[in-house]
Amino acid sequence: MTKAAQTVAQVSADDALVIFTPSGKRGRFPLGTPVLTAARQLGVDLDSVCGGRGICSKCQITPGYGEFPKHGVHVYEDALTEWNAVEDRYKSKRGMIDGRRLGCQAQVMGDVVIDVPPESQVHKQVIRKSATQRDIVMDPATRALYVEVAEPDMHEPTGDFERLATALRDQWQVEGVEADLAIMRRLQPVLRKGEWKVTVVLNKGNHDAHPRIVDIFPGFHDGAIHGLAIDLGSTTIAAHLCDLRDGSVLASSGVMNPQIRFGEDLMSRVSYAMMNPGGDVEMTRAVREAINALAVSIAAEAKIAVTSIYEVVFVCNPVMHHLLLGIDPVELGQAPFALATSGSLSLDARELDLTAINRAARVYVLPCIAGHVGADCAAVALSEEPNKSKDMVLIVDVGTNAEILLGNETRVLACSSPTGPAFEGAQISSGQRAAPGAIERVEIDPATKEPRFKVIGCDLWSSDAGFAEATASSGITGICGSGIIEAVAEMRMAGLVDQGGLIGGPDQTGTARCIADGRTHSYMLHDGSADHGPVITVTQGDIRAIQLAKAALYAGAKLLMDEMGVETVDRVTLAGAFGAHISPKHAMVLGMIPDVKLDRVISAGNAAGTGARIALCNVAARDTIEATVHQIHKVETAIEPRFQEHFVNASAIPNAVDTFPELSQIVTLPDVSFNTSGSGGGRRRRG
Repeated sequence: MTKAAQTVAQVSADDALVIFTPSGKRGRFPLGTPVLTAARQLGVDLDSVCGGRGICSKCQITPGYGEFPKHGVHVYEDALTEWNAVEDRYKSKRGMIDGRRLGCQAQVMGDVVIDVPPESQVHKQVIRKSATQRDIVMDPATRALYVEVAEPDMHEPTGDFERLATALRDQWQVEGVEADLAIMRRLQPVLRKGEWKVTVVLNKGNHDAHPRIVDIFPGFHDGAIHGLAIDLGSTTIAAHLCDLRDGSVLASSGVMNPQIRFGEDLMSRVSYAMMNPGGDVEMTRAVREAINALAVSIAAEAKIAVTSIYEVVFVCNPVMHHLLLGIDPVELGQAPFALATSGSLSLDARELDLTAINRAARVYVLPCIAGHVGADCAAVALSEEPNKSKDMVLIVDVGTNAEILLGNETRVLACSSPTGPAFEGAQISSGQRAAPGAIERVEIDPATKEPRFKVIGCDLWSSDAGFAEATASSGITGICGSGIIEAVAEMRMAGLVDQGGLIGGPDQTGTARCIADGRTHSYMLHDGSADHGPVITVTQGDIRAIQLAKAALYAGAKLLMDEMGVETVDRVTLAGAFGAHISPKHAMVLGMIPDVKLDRVISAGNAAGTGARIALCNVAARDTIEATVHQIHKVETAIEPRFQEHFVNASAIPNAVDTFPELSQIVTLPDVSFNTSGSGGGRRRRG
């Protein structure tokens, strides 16, 4: 056996690869290493306050088993040590979700993928998908109606339900009302307690569906009825709790999508379902449990009873759509990318195991546009109405999977583009989710090459007096998606990165902050080592991750422009968390969006969530979007040869071919090149 083979055998025998999600951090550890120890050594955000004694339960983790093609590992059932007495004692006394383990007790015995749920993270994520103010004409599908019912008469024998239906018809023009057996069981005592006066909660359904009684109260009941508008994303599940009487948003909240442990992008999750029998069922169960937990937490935040939630509207991409519904997404992983159904759906909440809300609650799922363009894109179209625009508008909803719309009142095109999780801060060396302590804004002085930054939870810049004191509680913990985007753009403007995306060395850039990192260089944003904090750098790998993500985004937009036959757009609307937190200038310097006047780049906030709220509060809007999706032409990026051409050109910063005349009027990008060869950190210029 060669020495190299012996080394591989030794690593295989004595070490195991541990991969943490959602951070993407990984490392090899000796067998028998506690998961908590591995997390601490990698800088993974896993909480613990009891010193690993199994008392606090803060270090709960969820191991993933099966095939993980994205990570290149197969996780066997014995990848962690067996469930032990400490875990058993804790679960029996205080309860623990099935499948969870305590990180201080579970030891690594083989390659394993470990998900750190939000509640186990020290720095809880800030869900940046708050509700956007919007005037909505209130006409919800679910409403409360007070009726006075005729008392029973021996001379005109009819059932109590039939007389209730007659009262609804005569007093509210509601025809053909239905009720399930649970309502029937309660009907007679409620009618008599209310002395034949009752308030019914009625869901009038869609299209030809019969209106349905979902609850009934004696007498006049003025309690609020509520609905949830949920944007089920690949990375984040964001929810808005609305009062269905006036449309007001009582609370907005969100959680990480627990499916991240099965794959950070959509195709990884499809692959997981393909390679692991029952994998789709596992992912469906995980996301439904998360939605139930989110419903409970958002109701508690708003101080309402969770059982007063009578309706839920979902928007989601096609893979999330299928996994929510319990449909195997395998067909979405291969051409022709066929959906099981593209139409809207009206369901009982019980069919989706949404047991936390009212047992009779109804669910409406917006229609999908095509195999890779989902109900979330339909919701953006409902919110932003590109089909009513006089000018040519490009709407970009950026997440792990970008949804792009281009058009005007004449024609609207749509596509999706697989940007990956880099814009969310994942797969970035010092990356983390948006949480207090994460760097979210960056500026670099082009003369001195010195940075300054802001962190979430503090309004001061790092160069301001009092910054250290203001951030003492949160610390400076990493860099989130908006931070890494601005950092890379600022590095390009400061001459630290060339057009090809290469970071220069200290002799080329004139700053010692560009440090050797193997055969490449990294730029040091923050050195917290003196206070036992992290050293936060932007590495060459980070630049590449951002290049790949932004190139996919730009290529998708260019593909739509080609199809539309236009060279430029009149305005750009940035939707989602990205749109609210990234400056148009930085987006354009990176080459994420086509060149346009900066004052023609606007933010729409969480447009998909706004579309969900519109559909929740106005039943006619459902008819509108169901008609609109048939008028939107879908362009498939996966099979268009020009997509690859645009992608390659867009890998440069901002672009290898396209010019940016509007950007050049306000920004002059340094003409530098750090193309190097040889070793020693790559410091020699090619002749």
